[in-house]
Amino acid sequence: MELIKAEILKQVKLAKAGRQSAFSFLLDHFWNEVYGFQLKRVNDEYEAEDIAIESFAKAFDKIETFDESYAFGTWLIAISKNIQIDKSRKKKASIQSQTTDTSEEHVHKIADLSPSPEDKLITEQNLAELLRFIKQLKPHYQDVINLRYFHEMSYNEISEQLKEPLNNVKVRLLRAKKLLSEIITQNHQH
Repeated sequence: MELIKAEILKQVKLAKAGRQSAFSFLLDHFWNEVYGFQLKRVNDEYEAEDIAIESFAKAFDKIETFDESYAFGTWLIAISKNIQIDKSRKKKASIQSQTTDTSEEHVHKIADLSPSPEDKLITEQNLAELLRFIKQLKPHYQDVINLRYFHEMSYNEISEQLKEPLNNVKVRLLRAKKLLSEIITQNHQH
């Protein structure tokens, strides 16, 4: 248990320094916890996923403010809970405004440059086979993969195209690449 806590703390420090692999590690390690928490609260797969994505985007944006004397998972859940409460309030009030302030897009920590292991695995695939694998993803993951790899759009362009905050696009793409790489790996083991 202490080893896991130490590894998480190490990855948080690396994320604060802007390391892409640390953001991936944190997303992978805590995704099920945050997504599961939201699924129980909202009882809707897509809404839970959207809130989880927004939670990671906000956490990664504000990672330098994280106090390392607390558990990172608890901090993430608190962020997630607040996002869900805000969304519920706005839904009840029927406010049709976007929930994230796009003027606050200073999330340049998640690198847009060096290819990750998932990127390499994705680009090595035969196109027909890759398209078949992409179709196994949920539509909003298909969209970001398509825009990033087939239309070669930057994160900012994808953000504009989907009318989504930059933070959300970065986390959604990170998650989509992870899911796609899992599908590719599973299919190559059979």
